[in-house]
Amino acid sequence: MQKNSLSYRDTNYFIPLVTDYLDQKENVKQFYDLFPTLENFGKQIDSKKENFDRNGGSEKRAVLVKILKDQHKSLHISKATTENIDLLEKKTTFTVTTGHQLNLFTGPLYFLYKIVTAINLAADLKKEYPEYNFVPVYWMATEDHDFEEISFFHLHGKKFQWNPPKSEKTRGPVGELPTEGLHDVFKLFSAEIGNSRYAQQLKEWFQKAYLEHDNLADATRYIANELFGEQGLVILDAHQLDLKKFYIPYLKEELFEQISFKTVQKKTEALEKEGYNVQVNPREINLFYMKEGLRERIIEKDGKFFVHGQDISWTREELQELIEKHPERFSPNVLLRPLYEEVILPNLCYIGGGGEIAYWFQLKELFEKADVTFPILLLRNSALLQTEKQDQKRKKLNISLPELFLKSHELINRKVRRISNIDINFTPQKEHLVQQFQGMYDLAEKTDKSFLNAVKAQEVKQLKGLDHLENRLLKAQKRKLEDEVSRIAALQQDLFPGKGLQERHHNFSEFYLESGDILIPNLLQNLKPLELKFDILSL
Repeated sequence: MQKNSLSYRDTNYFIPLVTDYLDQKENVKQFYDLFPTLENFGKQIDSKKENFDRNGGSEKRAVLVKILKDQHKSLHISKATTENIDLLEKKTTFTVTTGHQLNLFTGPLYFLYKIVTAINLAADLKKEYPEYNFVPVYWMATEDHDFEEISFFHLHGKKFQWNPPKSEKTRGPVGELPTEGLHDVFKLFSAEIGNSRYAQQLKEWFQKAYLEHDNLADATRYIANELFGEQGLVILDAHQLDLKKFYIPYLKEELFEQISFKTVQKKTEALEKEGYNVQVNPREINLFYMKEGLRERIIEKDGKFFVHGQDISWTREELQELIEKHPERFSPNVLLRPLYEEVILPNLCYIGGGGEIAYWFQLKELFEKADVTFPILLLRNSALLQTEKQDQKRKKLNISLPELFLKSHELINRKVRRISNIDINFTPQKEHLVQQFQGMYDLAEKTDKSFLNAVKAQEVKQLKGLDHLENRLLKAQKRKLEDEVSRIAALQQDLFPGKGLQERHHNFSEFYLESGDILIPNLLQNLKPLELKFDILSL
């Protein structure tokens, strides 16, 4: 597999906050503690170890291991995963974590990249700090309730949509969703991919995951283990009573003191002051109330607490009692989930996409107030996968790798100008015109103001005329070079579906059909988490 790399900034697909973070600009340093370098992970180990041990780390580890063993017992797990779960009881073991929604059949391709980053980072840290152990964790977002975001995947330009029977559960946490209605998706998927050896493997994974498991959480766990179990991946569903018991003090602070709103709002305003767009606006209470078929936000009004849109309410005393008895009924939103994660895991690093990293930057003061170590934030690996044939097309069209990431019209205009046998650049003519008008301005200075304005208007008119002629000539050359233009457009459409990054659209199955069992090993070999580069990989 051939590999080339670009800076994230040069791709033009990542927000300024993230590219400024990667460049370690001074104005971003107020939003995090340690930048992801091997040296800084040594400092992070010391900080997390002290903080986690001081806050009941041994008990948390024991409960975590018990729950993980129970959640993995229905899977055929590898020796590496078994050992990693056991190692979590030791004070010298730490996690590196990535999280993702329970997208149907993994959803977009970057699901793989997130987990590959976690696995490779754990391996890199073990080499650098052999006296410690590092476990890659995939945090399943089982408590999310946005079904529309996860109910489909794309393959061969087609959308495979899951339409389950309407029920109460479709409005609750997605992890509890029954896998009803997926037989129809399986039939369409099977017909699309054919009967090659790799297609048979994809069918087996889909069938065993979604037709032989009762809910979406169990199905997703099966898929993730099949893809990455050999590398020791540990998969966690944190929607567990015994884990949420450790979160009770933070639940109370959120409900009765609105800790996240007060702290996150400050960092949100600081981000806006620096000119960055904010990912998430905090609510006064950033918790949901959750029962079967229900996940709705909690609202406080005049000293009483309500569930939005429901006939459910509590006094302060009733709510305190409910938290103690049933902490599992309280679900953190996007701003409080990170704190829950770092409370229950001996975690060093969170691995996420650009949008995720951006909202973590809003949370630093929340972690300080809660006295929980803020993790190192690592942008997950990103990649563009291309075939050798596509790479050869690019080279024949004389398109450089950075040019490949230009907007389509920018790239085509640039290429037409380059390959045309006439000059489609009227800059010399414009400069000559400006020089000619200078003499008119000298003359106008000697007469009245109305003549000066007339000269200015004529200059603007003629410069616009040259712009118009230049655009007309460019369009004419595009028509003349139509074959070249269409080939450029087709290549970009193949590699950037819908004018976006491939990893945010294509499902992994599209590439597994071609590469099969070497796909994931190749990703593991080529994606380097601490290089902080966007990779172009030729399959």
